[in-house]
Amino acid sequence: MTQTQPVEPLDLDALAAMDGHQQLVAMSEGRIPPAPISQTLGMIGFRVAEGSVSVDLEPEQRHYNPLGTVHGGVISTLLDTAAACSVHTTLAVGEGYTSLDLNVKFLRAVTVDSGRLTATGRVLQRGRRTALASADLLDGAGRLVAHATSTCMIFAAT
Repeated sequence: MTQTQPVEPLDLDALAAMDGHQQLVAMSEGRIPPAPISQTLGMIGFRVAEGSVSVDLEPEQRHYNPLGTVHGGVISTLLDTAAACSVHTTLAVGEGYTSLDLNVKFLRAVTVDSGRLTATGRVLQRGRRTALASADLLDGAGRLVAHATSTCMIFAAT
C-alpha cells in the first residue's frame, strides 16, 4: 500500500471572495490547491472555460475493479467532476451548489490500454435554483466510453 502526500487545505475565505469561474481558474493555474479528490485519483490537465470544464486521467491498475477494468466509480467521478465543475463556472460570488443526481451510461470497458481519458462537461441549462449539465468521457483514441447528465441545486452560500 502506498502512502499519500498530505493534502493542503483549501483557503475558504479566499475562495468566498471569487466567483465560480475565478475559483476554478485559480485552481487550474495552481494559485490555490486542487480539490483533494483530484489528487486522490490522479486527475491532470484541468481546463476551465465559462460553462465548461475538462479534466484528464491516465488510467492505472490502481483504478481497476476485480474484473480488470477501470472501476465505474472512477469513471463516474471523472464525469461528475466535469459536469458539476461546469456548473461551478457559472456561480456568482456568494453562490454555492451541490449535485442532486448523476446519471451515467457506461459504453465501453476502460483499461490502461485505453490511453489518456478526457472528461468534458458543459452546462446545458442554468436557472436560478437548478442547472443541468452533461459530460462525455473519451479514451485516447477519441472514442466515447461513457456519458453522464447531472442536475445541480444552486443556493446562497453561508
